[in-house]
Amino acid sequence: MTVGIIPNTTKDQIIEVVESLIYKLHQLGIQHFLSNGILKLNFGNKPFIKGSTFMSDEEIGKNADIIISIGGDGTMLSTAYTVRESNTPMLGLNLGKLGFLAEADIDDLDNILADIKNRNFTIDQRMALEAYTEALGEDHLFAINDLVIDKGRWPKMITLTIKIDNSYVSTFSADGVIIATPTGSTGYSLSAGGPIVSPGSGVILLSPISPHTLTMRPLIVSSDKKISITVDSPYSSVQVNCDGQRVHYYEPPFTIEVSKREKPIKLVHTKKNYFEVLRNKLLWGLDVRNNILKG
Repeated sequence: MTVGIIPNTTKDQIIEVVESLIYKLHQLGIQHFLSNGILKLNFGNKPFIKGSTFMSDEEIGKNADIIISIGGDGTMLSTAYTVRESNTPMLGLNLGKLGFLAEADIDDLDNILADIKNRNFTIDQRMALEAYTEALGEDHLFAINDLVIDKGRWPKMITLTIKIDNSYVSTFSADGVIIATPTGSTGYSLSAGGPIVSPGSGVILLSPISPHTLTMRPLIVSSDKKISITVDSPYSSVQVNCDGQRVHYYEPPFTIEVSKREKPIKLVHTKKNYFEVLRNKLLWGLDVRNNILKG
């Protein structure tokens, strides 16, 4: 068993967390690789960090059996994008606020590593999206949570025409549209009024952003469908972002085609299941009136 460590170097106390993690891996006899991104930090005379084998994040994806991404949900999304071609399972160690994707808690690190050592874990396959537009040439966009088309700097609405497998669906005006995976259903799409969808569901969500008409509601389609969206705006560019991290600007009108990526993303889980995370992280299904009454 070889563990790759990819930390978010902007997090407070990240040196101490990485040092502690490597020390615990050493105690368990687990080999590790460490992202060379940490070399830009001053980690002083930390022997376990100094003695590590350093690699680029892409090389870690190719050589490790499991990747531990240290940070939060944003770090997990960034790591998944970087190692997307290797298909290496990832475990998120949460140092952020929510920790929905990065669901492992730092306080439970000993038990988590013991489970990894004993292979007492499951691997969950999560759908990812890819998208193509002529402006990209042969390249494709990639998203695990969502791909968002929005008006960008333009203060008014844009016009979107949606087709599914070449069948016309609708033309509407809105601030944009969110194309989300089941994993991303608890992100931006949820804030825009979309449903929560369990990760194993083979569907893609379309959630309009502030549509001009109340009749334009979220739509769920099968993940084997190809979604075509033609975008028009009087402004010089429209913004397309992937997972809220990689932003692209295209001159309208343009058409973008979105579909399920053939290769999924793999997430490592130890004891928690999806619905437990929903309850604990999003307080889903809990009646807040009970706490009010008790207070």
